[in-house]
Amino acid sequence: MAGAIASRMSFSSLKRKQPKTFTVRIVTMDAEMEFNCEMKWKGKDLFDLVCRTLGLRETWFFGLQYTIKDTVAWLKMDKKVLDHDVSKEEPVTFQFLAKFYPENAEEELVQEITQHLFFLQVKKQILEEKIYCPPEASVLLASYAVQAKYGDYDPSVHKRGFLAQEELLPKRVINLYQMTPEMWEERITAWYAEHRGRARDEAEMEYLKIAQDLEMYGVNYFAIRFTIKPLDKKIDVFKFNSSKLRVNKLILQLCIGNHDLFMRRRKADSLEVQQMKAQAREEKARKQMERQRLAREKQMREEAERTRDELERRLLQMKEEATMANEALMRSEETADLLAEKAQITEEEAKLLAQKAAEAEQEMQRIKATAIRTEEEKRLMEQKVLEAEVLALKMAEESERRAKEADQLKQDLQEAREAERRAKQKLLEIATKPAYPPMNPIPAPLPPDIPSFNLIGDSLSFDFKDTDMKRLSMEIEKEKVEYMEKSKHLQEQLNELKTEIEALKLKERETALDILHSENADRGGAGSKHNTIKKPQAQGRRPICI
Repeated sequence: MAGAIASRMSFSSLKRKQPKTFTVRIVTMDAEMEFNCEMKWKGKDLFDLVCRTLGLRETWFFGLQYTIKDTVAWLKMDKKVLDHDVSKEEPVTFQFLAKFYPENAEEELVQEITQHLFFLQVKKQILEEKIYCPPEASVLLASYAVQAKYGDYDPSVHKRGFLAQEELLPKRVINLYQMTPEMWEERITAWYAEHRGRARDEAEMEYLKIAQDLEMYGVNYFAIRFTIKPLDKKIDVFKFNSSKLRVNKLILQLCIGNHDLFMRRRKADSLEVQQMKAQAREEKARKQMERQRLAREKQMREEAERTRDELERRLLQMKEEATMANEALMRSEETADLLAEKAQITEEEAKLLAQKAAEAEQEMQRIKATAIRTEEEKRLMEQKVLEAEVLALKMAEESERRAKEADQLKQDLQEAREAERRAKQKLLEIATKPAYPPMNPIPAPLPPDIPSFNLIGDSLSFDFKDTDMKRLSMEIEKEKVEYMEKSKHLQEQLNELKTEIEALKLKERETALDILHSENADRGGAGSKHNTIKKPQAQGRRPICI
C-alpha cells in the first residue's frame, strides 16, 4: 500500500515537472519548419531557435511576422509568444522575413544565407508589384534570376521555351506591351547568356545591387490622415495619425528599428561582425580558387574529349580506308581470276584453230595429189581447193587474232596482279599505322596571383597569408572600378532595351506608378527613393514611407 502511494506521488511529481508546450510553424521564403515551444517562451527564445536552425548570424535584419485581421505585425522579442494577439489554433504560424533592409547589400550582407533570403524576398516583392520596377530593369533582373537558378547558358540544353513555366516578370510589365512570351524570353535569354561564369551567390548579389536602387525598395507604405504637421519648426519632426492604433504602433516600431540600424552602420564593426567578414572573405577566396580549379579541370576535360573525338574520327577513317582497300583487293583478285580464265580459254581456242588450219592444209595437199581425170571433177576439185585455201586463210587470220588477244589478256592479268600487290601493300600500311598518337598532357600552370594550395586525392589544403589577403583586397578594389565601368555599359544596354520596346507599349494600360516613374525620369529623379512620396490623394489621405 505504501509502495503504491509512493509510486503515484513520484508519477505526479514527474508529470508536474514536464513543461507544457505548443506547436509553432515557421514559414521562410523557401522552406517550412515546425517547433515545439514552451508556454513561457518569449519572442526572443523562438527567434533565436529559428536563426540557429537556419545557421543565420545576421539576425538584426529579420523578424517573425504574423497577421492580425488585415494588418501585419511583428513578434516582440521581450514579450511572451502567446501573449501576442495570435491565433490560438495550433500550429501557430509566423513568417520569417526581412524586417529592415541594407543600404548597400554588397557591403552589409556577409553570410550567403542572408543574401539568399533577401534575394528571394525582394524578387517576390517585385513580381507581386510591391516594389515598382521599370520594364527594362525587370528584364535584366529576370536574367540574373535565371542565372542563379540554371547556371551558365548552354544552347544545347536551354532551348527555346525553357522559360515558359517560369514567373520572371511582373504581370504589369507583360500587359503593358504587345509582346509574346517568346519575345520576352528572347530578350531575357540574350542578357542571360552574358552572365556566363557567375555562381549562384554572385548572380543573386548582382540582382540585389540593381534592386536596391529601385524607388520603392525597402519602403513600407501606410495610409495616414489629417495633415502632416511639424511639432517644432526648427526641427524636421512630423506628427501623423493612422486610423488604427495597431498601425501606429507598427510604424513606431519600424522607425525605431530603422534608426537603430542606421546607427549600427555608423559604428565600428563589433568583434563578431569582424570575424564574420573575415570568414566570409576566406570563404569567398576559397570558392574563387575552387571555381578556378573546376574551370581548369573542365577545360582539360573538354580538351581530352576533343582529343578523344579526333582519335575516334581518325580511327573510323582508317577503318573505312582499310575496308575500301580490302574491297579493292577482292575486286583485283576477282578480276585477275577472270582474266586468267579468259586467257586460258583464248589460248586453247588458238591451239584448236591452229590444229584445224593444219588439218585443212593437209586436206588441201591430199586433194592436190589426187588425180582428177575429168574436167568436171577437175573444176569441182579446183573450186574445193579454192574454198579450202580461203578457209585456211580465214583460220590463219583468226588464229593470229586469238593469239594477239591471248597476249593482251596475259598483259591485263599481269597489271591486275600488280594492282593486287599494291592493294595488299596499302592494307599492310594501314594495319601497321598506330591508332592513337602518344599524349603527354601537361597540366596548365596556376596563375601567379592565386594563393598556393595542394591537391591530394579529393582533399584541398589552403595556405592563406597576409600578402594573399592584401592581394585579394586589391583585387576587390579593382573589381569595384570594373563594376563602375560595367554599370555604365549596363545603363546603355537598359536604355537600348527601353527604346526597343517603347514602340510596343500600350499607353492605355499604364498604371499610376508607371506614369509617376515616367514623370520622375523626365525630371531626372527616377531611381531616387527621396522622390517617392505620393501626391495628395482622394479624401485628403497621404502615404508615408518608412
